[in-house]
Amino acid sequence: MARSRKTTISDEHLQNLEARLAGTLRPFQPSGELVQRLRERIHIPAREEIALRLRDWKKMFLVFGGVMSGLLLLITIARAFFYFWGRKHM
Repeated sequence: MARSRKTTISDEHLQNLEARLAGTLRPFQPSGELVQRLRERIHIPAREEIALRLRDWKKMFLVFGGVMSGLLLLITIARAFFYFWGRKHM
């Protein structure tokens, strides 16, 4: 079983490192314009809208089936390329 090594750092070295990080990583206050733009871009739908989307199960089933079919097609093509390409290099 491998032993884990514990490294010890002197208090002086640790305080020196913390002082450097405190000088480098200064907090900043974003402008109001930036915050407003982000609030406009990030849209969280209302609960009713989410529930309405979940109730439309036929559309969700169609989308899920399309994604699964696409993945199956992609896997089949990848296997065919591997089969043909791998045979030539063996």
